[in-house]
Amino acid sequence: MKHFSLLLTLSFLSRFCLASDVTIYIRDDVYEDYLSFVADRNVSQINDFSGKTIRRDVVDMVIAQQALALGGFNHSFSYIPGKVNFRNTKMLEEGKLLISFDSYWLNDATPLSDALFISSPVIRKGEYIAGIYTPPKRKDVLGIKSLADLSKFTAVSTPKWRTDWETLDALPLRQLVREDEWLSMARMVNIGWVDFLLMPFNSTADQSFTLGKIHLVPVPGIGIALFDSRHFVISKKHPLGYEAFIAINRGLQILRTKKAITSAYKQAGFFVNKSEIKILNQ
Repeated sequence: MKHFSLLLTLSFLSRFCLASDVTIYIRDDVYEDYLSFVADRNVSQINDFSGKTIRRDVVDMVIAQQALALGGFNHSFSYIPGKVNFRNTKMLEEGKLLISFDSYWLNDATPLSDALFISSPVIRKGEYIAGIYTPPKRKDVLGIKSLADLSKFTAVSTPKWRTDWETLDALPLRQLVREDEWLSMARMVNIGWVDFLLMPFNSTADQSFTLGKIHLVPVPGIGIALFDSRHFVISKKHPLGYEAFIAINRGLQILRTKKAITSAYKQAGFFVNKSEIKILNQ
């Protein structure tokens, strides 16, 4: 009887522990880099954001978890990787996903505010400077020096990312090509179907980006400003939504006061020294 009682207790505890896990859907390439970056470290204790696999998306993931924990959100997370770029938004609206650990542009989040809580900014307006990324062999693209030079080239993005699309659409490009999947965008540029895409700067020595067979480098000393802020979005329909919203804002304020957010993005190579970059659209 005691043995049976113990089994019941263990079964209950097991179900309780599993129930406390919050499922997060994450793009598979981001998840792989996240696992490689975090390794065996406690996410809450990470304050060194250097490394080969660190990038803006990974910093977002870590900051979101640190802010939630600092704000008193005492739930663990389990991850399901896959191709989830825009499926995530639908799941958030339906309450099937608590939060996107990949921050949203405010321009993309605001139309969804009836269904989603929008956190305070994790990347503030004016802080996001993107690189013009192209294959290393594209000496013509890498020679871009002025806004007028862009008229020779094509770029790729999606109108689902309003800020990216509107920024590119305002540039004097030869053509702006639509592709809704980020990985497909990178592949199109890598094989030469499109000349370049905008990407966050990386922390590698040459600021290059590598993923499998994809290898892209930025035009040296050149940037494009994206004039919008980025925020974490949280489902209003999820049972833990309000709790997570209060917690993440509280935690982001703590991190902001400690200057930990700016430091993280700088270490990751994403925040660049604006005095060393010529921003073409300013």
